[in-house]
Amino acid sequence: MAVKNERLKIVMCVFLLTTINLQFFFQFTTLLSALLVYLIVILQLNNFIIMGTAKTEIFSDQHNQIARFSKALGHPARVAILEYLFKINSCICGDLVLEIGLAQATISQHLKELKSLDLIQGTVAGTSVCYCIHAENWAKMKQTLSEFLNQDLTPQNCC
Repeated sequence: MAVKNERLKIVMCVFLLTTINLQFFFQFTTLLSALLVYLIVILQLNNFIIMGTAKTEIFSDQHNQIARFSKALGHPARVAILEYLFKINSCICGDLVLEIGLAQATISQHLKELKSLDLIQGTVAGTSVCYCIHAENWAKMKQTLSEFLNQDLTPQNCC
């Protein structure tokens, strides 16, 4: 009987040591994973690892502005919103869902994009926001894009 108890004690000790080692291993790997993620974030913040970034800072302000304007015009919903605002020639307060045919949340996201470029302006009217074209900024966008798009008008001697 004493031998069986001794064997049981030995088996229990081996089991405990294995369990403790496994727990330590899992804690160690979790800690190691967290440190690795932390290191990658720090390296990305310090521009040592550049994955999937647009690198907009290496381009001129004009290049970035043209790209932002192009993005604003790069979705048919935003084009339709702008076209409708020009068509009615006044501010609109909430009729866009019916006119454009998209969900309110989708319309709101597109309005947010247009507003972030100051192509439209909004004023609060009660519980809703009324939007209209920001004429001065629209003229600036037209000028910037015209200069860019009219580059081909000067004769070039190329292949």
